[in-house]
Amino acid sequence: MRSVRMRILVTLLVLAVVGVGGWQLLPSQDSAGATITVGTTDTVTSLDPAGAYDAGSWALFSNVFQSLLTYEPGGVSPVPDAAENCSFAKGSLVTYTCELRDDLTFDSGSKVTAEDVKYSFDRVRKINSDVGPASLFSTLKSVDADNLTVTFHLSSPDATFPFKVATGAGSIVDHTRYPADGLRVGSSVDGTGPYRLTGYTKGKKVELAPNSHYRGAVSTGAPVELRYYADPEALEKAWKAKKVTAATRQLPPATLAALDTSDPGQRVYEGDGSETRNLYFGTRSGSPLHETDVRKAMAWLIDREELAASVYDGTVEPLYSLIPTGITGHTTSFFDSYPDRDAAKARKLLEAAGVGIPVKFTYGYGLGSGAAAAEAAELKRQLEASGLFEVDVKGYEWTDFQKRWATGKLDAYAVGWVADYPDPDTFAGPLVGTDSTMNTSYSSKAVDKYIVASRQYADRSRAASDFRDLQRVVADEVPVVPLWQRKEYVVTSADIGGGQFLADGNGVFRLWKLDWI
Repeated sequence: MRSVRMRILVTLLVLAVVGVGGWQLLPSQDSAGATITVGTTDTVTSLDPAGAYDAGSWALFSNVFQSLLTYEPGGVSPVPDAAENCSFAKGSLVTYTCELRDDLTFDSGSKVTAEDVKYSFDRVRKINSDVGPASLFSTLKSVDADNLTVTFHLSSPDATFPFKVATGAGSIVDHTRYPADGLRVGSSVDGTGPYRLTGYTKGKKVELAPNSHYRGAVSTGAPVELRYYADPEALEKAWKAKKVTAATRQLPPATLAALDTSDPGQRVYEGDGSETRNLYFGTRSGSPLHETDVRKAMAWLIDREELAASVYDGTVEPLYSLIPTGITGHTTSFFDSYPDRDAAKARKLLEAAGVGIPVKFTYGYGLGSGAAAAEAAELKRQLEASGLFEVDVKGYEWTDFQKRWATGKLDAYAVGWVADYPDPDTFAGPLVGTDSTMNTSYSSKAVDKYIVASRQYADRSRAASDFRDLQRVVADEVPVVPLWQRKEYVVTSADIGGGQFLADGNGVFRLWKLDWI
C-alpha cells in the first residue's frame, strides 16, 4: 500500500510557493467553501477496510474512517484519534489497551463503542481477504471490549502493533452496517472520519464533504472531490486543462522532471519519500523462477540506473535495499551482492541450476500504474539482451492484476509499495515474511526469525541489526529485487495551500490539510 521508517521519513521541501501577501491568509470570497478537486492515478480496490490493502483505497480510508490512532504530519509515532489514549501494559509488549473517546458517532447517529472497535479488528482477520490487510495483524491473538476500553492480546511481543492500529487496517466500522463474515457491497460508507462520503463512481470520482460530527486529532477541511485517471497521461491532460486543482500520484516522469518551480500559476511540492518498487518472483514449486540460482541470475542482469534514467527521467533513485534510504535498517545488500551487470555470472548460475536456456517466464504489471508499461518493456529488454531469458510481458487491469499476484498466478511482477506505517517492519513482514501480502510463496525461517526478533524492541533503533541481517538473507535468496525509491510530488494551483502535508510517507493522505488561500 502505502510510504515509511524509523526516522521515518519525510520532511517535505517546498520548492515553489507563490504569493505570500497577508491577504492570502484567508480564503477569497470566490473560493471560500468551494470544492477542491484532486487528481490521481491511484485505484480504489474496495470501500470496505477488510477488503483493501493498497495505496488508493487507504488514501480514501484516511479521510472517511477513523482509527484509534493516527499520525501528525512528519510524525514518527502515532497519536490518539478515536482513542483518548493507548499504551502497552507496563513491562509488556503483548497487552495493548486503548480508552475510546465517548463522543464519537457514526453517520447513522449511533454511538461508537468499544464493541465496534473489537468487531472491526475481528472481521478483518475473519474475512482474511486475498487482497485485504489481515496479514498486518499476524501477532493479534484476541480483542476484548469493556464499555470504552479495548484490550488487544498479542501472541508475541510486537512493538510495532500501535503503528498497525493507526493504519487503514484499523479503520473502525459500524457493526450494524458491515457483515461479520463478508465484505460490504455497494457504494456507501459508514465511518467517523473527518469527511463523509457523499458520492462515489467507481474508477471515476469520490465526493467528500466535511463531517461536522468528527471528533479526533485533526480538523475537517474544505469539500473535496477525488478524481481518478486511467494513467499518468490522462492526469497530466486534466491538470493542464485545469480540471483538477491538485495532482499527485502520479504525473508522467517527464512531466515531473520538467516541473517549473518558478511558474506563478502553480505550487510544486517535492519531498523525500519512502515509496519503493520491487520486482517479485513466484518461488512456488513448478514456477520457472523456483530455483534460487535462476533468480540470482536475474539479479545480475538488472540495471537500475538505466531504468531510473530511461523510464523515469531521474525522478526515482536506484534502490539496492528492501528498506529504503532514510529508514533504520537500510543497507546496500543487493549492490554488495550484485555490484555490476554481469551476463557471464548469470549464465554460470543458470548452467549450474540445470535449467533450459533461455528461461521463459511471464511478467505481469498493472495497466495505468504510472510508467509500469515502459518499465516492463525496459526490464524485458535488459533480461533478454543477455540471451538467457525470454519474457512474456502482460498488462492487467489493476484489480485483476492484484488478484493474480494475491493468488500466485504470476511468475514475476513489479509492484510499488507505499509504507503502511513509520517503521522498517513495514518493508519486512508484508513483503518477505511467510504468508506475506505479496504471496510469492517465499518462506525463510531465518527471515521470519529476524522479523520476530525485531519486534521485541520498544526502542526501534535497536532493531536495526535484525533488519540488516534480514536483508542479507533476502539478497542471497532473491525472492524480490528492489528497483527504485521515489520522492513525493504534489502540484497544486496557486490558490491552494497545504500540499506539503498531503502525503509525507507515514501512510496518511491528509485531504483535510488542503485549503483555499
